Amino acid sequence: MATACKLIDPDSNERLRWQSEKLPFNAFGASLRRQFGGRIQRVSIDAGFTCPNVDGAVARGGCNFCDNRSFSPSRRVRLKQVSEQLATGIETVTQRYDKVAGFIAYFQPATNTYAPVEQLEEVFRLSLSISDRVVGLAVGTRPDCVPESVLELLERLSQETYVSLEFGMQTIHEPGLRWMNRAHDHASMINAIDRSRGRGFECCSHVILGIPGETHAMMMETAVEIGRLGFDAIKLHNLYAVEGTPLGDQVKSGEITLIEREEYIHTVVDFLERIPPEVIVERVSGDAPPNFLIEPKWCLEKSSLRLAIEQEFKRRGTRQGSHYTAPDILPHLRPRPADETPEAIRAQIDLRRRLPVLKMEQK
Repeated sequence: MATACKLIDPDSNERLRWQSEKLPFNAFGASLRRQFGGRIQRVSIDAGFTCPNVDGAVARGGCNFCDNRSFSPSRRVRLKQVSEQLATGIETVTQRYDKVAGFIAYFQPATNTYAPVEQLEEVFRLSLSISDRVVGLAVGTRPDCVPESVLELLERLSQETYVSLEFGMQTIHEPGLRWMNRAHDHASMINAIDRSRGRGFECCSHVILGIPGETHAMMMETAVEIGRLGFDAIKLHNLYAVEGTPLGDQVKSGEITLIEREEYIHTVVDFLERIPPEVIVERVSGDAPPNFLIEPKWCLEKSSLRLAIEQEFKRRGTRQGSHYTAPDILPHLRPRPADETPEAIRAQIDLRRRLPVLKMEQK
């Protein structure tokens, strides 16, 4: 059995070692091995959160592509307590992989900063206490759901453990955000990252490629924004359609056609060539369980897709950052703005009483 591991000098130049290792990009798995000295696996946790574009705080209906069952095993079965989910996940991963050095508690479904901040601290600290093999947290959220109280909490936690805050940016273009029913604009993302940067936790951006109406040039503008805003990590996903969503219905009817495999491969390589070399690439594609996925079927072949992306880098003789141009104002010199979290959301986080839906206590 593997023993617990600790973060290894996170302020060093380890994020550029991938270049000397002749890799095409700064892959997440290898980066974690360098940081922790062994294989680290994430375990998805569903704490029962909702989203402000679901409950009416800013909109209703949720994102048009989103069915939480498609990316969270825990929402496809009875919602279990956080402690039980994490313990079960650790056991499952340990059986699947040899020599796992540690685990990251990944709060994935819905908006995982959209609850009273005292309750957020309780659930986050619970996940860290389940096992000494849990080496950190990853928290998925929206850019309009990180008031100062949440950022201060994550800053405190980052002084004790590894913390990654994953923002669903998706795109910088307003038509795409409106099409998704995100109910926030890109200015919200700029405000959030400019307030989050430099607090000791990792800032990750989730981007979707292949949004209807977005040209290749528009997707490259999103790539440039990754460096301009100073994200530490990125997740790239192809737009895919699952059952039970508005997007799924549009794909079935033929109203929307999703990006083809070869176009996606070239777009990913173009995108990564334009981001800073030190940015960690956490994912290069997305998928869903086969019984939920409508299209594209090619995204189920994750290993061959990643290999094709690596081969395209080799064919071009390029790598991540080959076409990166530093912005006029470096990210660490950008001023920290005032908190522009919408009041309707702030009320849910800073003022509201405990949410009974959260599953925290261990029985």
